[in-house]
Amino acid sequence: MASDLSVILPRVLIVSRRSVRKNKFVDFVGEYHLDLIVGYGALPVIVPRVSGVHMLLDSFEPIHGVLLCEGEDIDPSLYEAETTNLSPEELEQIRRLHASDTAIDKEKDSIELRLAKLCLERNIPYLGICRGSQVLNVACGGTLYLDIEKEISNKFVESRRVKHIDYDNYDGHRHVIKVVESSPLHHWFKDSLEEGKMEISVNSYHHQGVKRLAQRFVPMAYAPDGLIEGFYDPDAYNPEEGKFIMGHQFHPERMRQPDTNQFDYPGCPKAYQEFVKAVIAYKKKLNITTSVPKPMKLNQEMKNKRKVIIWSFSIARNMFTTGQELHPSKESELKAEAEFLQCNTALSFQQKNRLEQIGAKVRNGGSYIERLQLNEESERQAKNVMGKMSIEQLSDLLSFYHMMGQICSEVLERKLNGINCQ
Repeated sequence: MASDLSVILPRVLIVSRRSVRKNKFVDFVGEYHLDLIVGYGALPVIVPRVSGVHMLLDSFEPIHGVLLCEGEDIDPSLYEAETTNLSPEELEQIRRLHASDTAIDKEKDSIELRLAKLCLERNIPYLGICRGSQVLNVACGGTLYLDIEKEISNKFVESRRVKHIDYDNYDGHRHVIKVVESSPLHHWFKDSLEEGKMEISVNSYHHQGVKRLAQRFVPMAYAPDGLIEGFYDPDAYNPEEGKFIMGHQFHPERMRQPDTNQFDYPGCPKAYQEFVKAVIAYKKKLNITTSVPKPMKLNQEMKNKRKVIIWSFSIARNMFTTGQELHPSKESELKAEAEFLQCNTALSFQQKNRLEQIGAKVRNGGSYIERLQLNEESERQAKNVMGKMSIEQLSDLLSFYHMMGQICSEVLERKLNGINCQ
């Protein structure tokens, strides 16, 4: 019922991922993400990964936060990957081994890069998980490894190599990361760090990762092979003030004990909790800096007139449905609509003009009120009147009565809840 944007839940945009089910494309988002966003007090808004959506992002306003997560490899041409030393044979091996990830989705790239850049331009809270962290880095001018195993792991002896993806133990696989002291990650996991160590074990589902970190970011964690596992913008991190720009290469939302919803560490959901905190603060800040129309307040005189109008509509409806005669004393009440339209000063100038136009058209349509006499031809005569009205007049009439119906519903709801309508 409320039209005030300040009562709307903060909106977090999440771009879907395309998959194939029953020989057709379907869009999806992992439910763990949605559950955490809702649980901490925001509303996930799924942006469909379909052609042309990248040109329609304005339609998703207001945007209070963006969460980007799973997806295929980002188009290498977007981060100048031609500098790679990988041979054509090695690139073909990568495509075969990681077939589901190497199928480039340019539409998703376009949508997500636009959203990432929008967040950076307007300081909208942004959380990037896995691919989402890579999108953030590329959006700021950073680069990626085309394949971690080929470009990093093979440089180490077998005993020091880090396995960043294990298809045989997909959700159960973990590897150690070293957390950077005083980073947000450190604060979230500090109670789980062993004394003298800054390490936790994280899941890993990726064959690519950050190669050159964009200048505005600082690392929060490293894998033993030196790969950056998390980063953030320290100048854009203060959740209480609506600031949050961060990327995680691992999936904290999926770090759970087998066959349970229990997290590996108490700090696992913290990224989502702090992100939503920033989203809520950003929305409040946005409401202060933008002109949001408040619900219209009527003075006592206008409130009384509104009651009379609602009552007059009730009488008119009963005439059609019950066939009862209209008592002469009630005729004046049916004329309240015209008086209301002529003397209304509580509505805005535009609303007043529009309602006056509607009132004039209704009255010019054939003396609607006078024709509502209680006889066996009342319904036919009413249809006659409306039949002489133009499509525009009928549309305006319908809109006006719809608006009055909403007012009536609002008053009724307040009365049913025992709220004083004065």
